[in-house]
Amino acid sequence: MDTHVAVIGMLRFPKERVAEALPHLKTFVEETRQKDGCIFFDVAEDAFEPGVIRVSELWPDKESLERHLKAPHVDPWRAAARACGLVDRKFTAYAIGHSWPM
Repeated sequence: MDTHVAVIGMLRFPKERVAEALPHLKTFVEETRQKDGCIFFDVAEDAFEPGVIRVSELWPDKESLERHLKAPHVDPWRAAARACGLVDRKFTAYAIGHSWPM
């Protein structure tokens, strides 16, 4: 069975700067969805923690994720996030060998 990779993470911005970061994040997510082979890449503002954006991704395999992390659109997004006041970021990747709908 193929092993997929799930990535769960968060980005923290000053709450008054989230609106400034969102257009850059939208461009990054759209490019990732189109170019990097991801199965899904979703982001959402946290309803209970102003300034926090939750991220969930699913990749076909570890190699796809590694290629994504070196893709040309990653560094411009990271620079834009820093320019928008990025305070913290945390991501964890998980190997998924089997899944089922809940």
